[in-house]
Amino acid sequence: MAAEGEVSMHYTTDDALSLVGFGRFQTLVLAYSGLGWIAEAFEIMLLSFVGPAVEADWGISGAEQGLISSAVFAGMLIGSIAGGLIADRYGRRTGFLFTAVVTAVFGLLSAFSPNYASLLTLRFVVGLGLGAGHVLSTWFIEFVPAAKRGTWMVVFHACWTVGTILEALLAWVFFLSSIAIMPVLGWRWLLALSSAPCFVLLIFFPLTPESPRYLCSRGRTMDATVILERIARMNKGTLPPGVLIFRPEKHVDNNLGTSETALLIAEDNTGIEEDTSSKSSGIVAFQALWSYDLIRSTFLLWFIYLANYFTYYGVILLTSELSNGKRRCASVRTHLMQPNSGNLYRDVLVTSLAEFPGLLLAALLVDRIGRKRSMGGMLLLCGVFLAPLSLQLGEGLVTTLLFCARTCIMGSFAVLYVYTPELYPAPSRNTGVGITSSLGRIGSIVSPLVIVGLLESCRRKEAVFVVDLVLFLAGVACALLPRETKGCQIQ
Repeated sequence: MAAEGEVSMHYTTDDALSLVGFGRFQTLVLAYSGLGWIAEAFEIMLLSFVGPAVEADWGISGAEQGLISSAVFAGMLIGSIAGGLIADRYGRRTGFLFTAVVTAVFGLLSAFSPNYASLLTLRFVVGLGLGAGHVLSTWFIEFVPAAKRGTWMVVFHACWTVGTILEALLAWVFFLSSIAIMPVLGWRWLLALSSAPCFVLLIFFPLTPESPRYLCSRGRTMDATVILERIARMNKGTLPPGVLIFRPEKHVDNNLGTSETALLIAEDNTGIEEDTSSKSSGIVAFQALWSYDLIRSTFLLWFIYLANYFTYYGVILLTSELSNGKRRCASVRTHLMQPNSGNLYRDVLVTSLAEFPGLLLAALLVDRIGRKRSMGGMLLLCGVFLAPLSLQLGEGLVTTLLFCARTCIMGSFAVLYVYTPELYPAPSRNTGVGITSSLGRIGSIVSPLVIVGLLESCRRKEAVFVVDLVLFLAGVACALLPRETKGCQIQ
């Protein structure tokens, strides 16, 4: 905060947002960004249904089916980096416009794929758009007061859960429908309808505001003030007296170590010019990730993201694969997973519902015990629930264990997406989140190849062991993170 004698002269975006609070304006921002998160969940969850349907329709192999998912995740890896760089250089709005356009257009086009190669290519491009989806979470968090940040980010991630459930219900409707039965026609309609939320995003895009934090980091404090005044009017509040200033994070006391105060913003307004140069902003943002204060956290977060993505999609794949795992391993090859089997839709729907208690658990823990302990604890607990799946168990028990594992991994993911934007300063926030999450996509690329490959070879124990090992190492990585950001201001 400013010195006592300067309170009436200057204020920051944190000061302004804390004073006007979370109100109608942030609710509308949440609705828009949440719809984007629902759209991303649609495009990811449909892989559980489209893959088996295409396998049955076109007679492709199990490896080729897994490659469809891997192509999407490979595109997301590249898209995460590109989206972060675009959002940090050209603005948050430009970043999620890229997401909406690419995902909507190529998601719809993939419904008309004439063959396997074209489907693979189009889904890869869809992945490019999906990879930049993290810009929406950063955009939203930059409008939220510090005191409410953890809780509201968990609420934001509830939109993903809503999306997974709606997609499972939509697929089930196609399964039950007499006019669009999977896979003959249903999977194409499923692809087409799943792109609809992104077209809605494009319709309302002209109404979206730019992040005032981003504008301040670019030296555009007057534009940021206009938006903050709009927030104050809609929330029926008032801004602090004085002039809005930007206080870049210039100096951090290395002696603070893991203390929460390590992320407090310095009272320094120098050096804005070098940060606001649009020509070099991408380079500056990237270089910031390798600063003394961030390099250790960056490397650890890379692995934690990889583990979360690997496990999250691993649990989804385990849900679909274990539904018919016993018949598959009994060598009844004619009973490969049928996309019109009601068990698939039921199990995916049930385990998707598990994300709600995961988000509730995250909301209860994130601002109480902190980000690091919340993530580490839920990752280790997820491994505990997955371990018994290496044995032959009853169908009900398998579904219950997958439900509990999905709860934990979703809770960990929610906290991770709260922690990461808090860690990086505004000029490099989207670049940091983008590169970190993009490397995590390696886990989602590898997951279908490893999990499906091992299960189709009747090597269930090995599949579960690999996931549990990754979870254990990720739990250790959480403990080694040097900073706890609970309650700290973000730049």
